[in-house]
Amino acid sequence: METTYLYRPVNQSELDLIAVSDWRKFPPRLPEQPIFYPVMNEAYAVEICQKWNVPAYGAGFVCKFAVKNEYLAKFKVQNVGDKIHDELWVPAEELEEFNQNIVGLIEVSQSFHK
Repeated sequence: METTYLYRPVNQSELDLIAVSDWRKFPPRLPEQPIFYPVMNEAYAVEICQKWNVPAYGAGFVCKFAVKNEYLAKFKVQNVGDKIHDELWVPAEELEEFNQNIVGLIEVSQSFHK
């Protein structure tokens, strides 16, 4: 089975919920969050942590995780700016299925604090 590593910038609250799942899944989206946005490279996740999560929450964490390529094929990579700003748009109602296609554990690859 082939996998691709994806990245997700999170704040402390989201990281705590990931930990409660034994590092196996991302928590459900809030009603005002209709899309789950994993990003395609660590540099973009770091940028989000440093520019948004740290100023807004005091800390930001980059989560790294592998997802089955066969499952990922259903999503088109979306570029939302610079050449590194590639992400997937996973509808909130599909997040549980997305979580079921994570291989192994979600890990923190980097952390940033004020």
